[in-house]
Amino acid sequence: MQDMQSFPTPALAVQPLPSRFESRLRAIGAPEILNSEHTALFCSVRCPGDLILKTYDLARAMREAKTPVIGGFQTPMEKECLRLLLRGSQPVVVCPARSIDNMRVPRDWRPAIAERRLLVLSPFPPSQHRPTVKLAAQRNDLVVTLASRVFIAYAARAGKTEELARKVADSGKPLLTLDSPANANLLKLGARVIGADGRTDLLDTEVPARLRGVTRTAEPTPAAGQTRPTSPSGQ
Repeated sequence: MQDMQSFPTPALAVQPLPSRFESRLRAIGAPEILNSEHTALFCSVRCPGDLILKTYDLARAMREAKTPVIGGFQTPMEKECLRLLLRGSQPVVVCPARSIDNMRVPRDWRPAIAERRLLVLSPFPPSQHRPTVKLAAQRNDLVVTLASRVFIAYAARAGKTEELARKVADSGKPLLTLDSPANANLLKLGARVIGADGRTDLLDTEVPARLRGVTRTAEPTPAAGQTRPTSPSGQ
């Protein structure tokens, strides 16, 4: 049984959270992880082959650089990235598109939670115990709000991820992607290209001044077209 905590949201967000969120977040793990500047990670359900390989490489580079990462980790490519990231020591925040009350924590998450490098976070009440498209959209808004920059490996044209990318671009928050003809839509929105090694822009991307210097120090209080990618060479 994991320890469940809840705490007020206002001191945690770099900008006000959408009003539709509940007034308290629920967490499993160490809330102090939110003190880091996180890179949000997103990818559409179907990811082109060249971008699958580049995203694997970038996830490994983020792991080696100990880059804090936040995401829903719901699509196949996102899940593969989480699997790679959990082999490292950097902070990771997972935001399921459902309540985490009575959620069965995956076995491969448990060591990272015990080592206080993984936080499972949700704004949803116990009644919302199944993921839905609507909850996923709200969860993505939360992830973007808590992140300092947003990386999108691939966004299908006219899809939900492209819609999210447009919101990020309009907000002025740094939007990053990989170099590929398949990402022309993201580049048109103003996304910056990063190398698959993650060493050019990912860690050095300037965060707008209005998003800098926000302390996230809430004290927690205990509360009652491709197929699924296959990881090459087990990396």
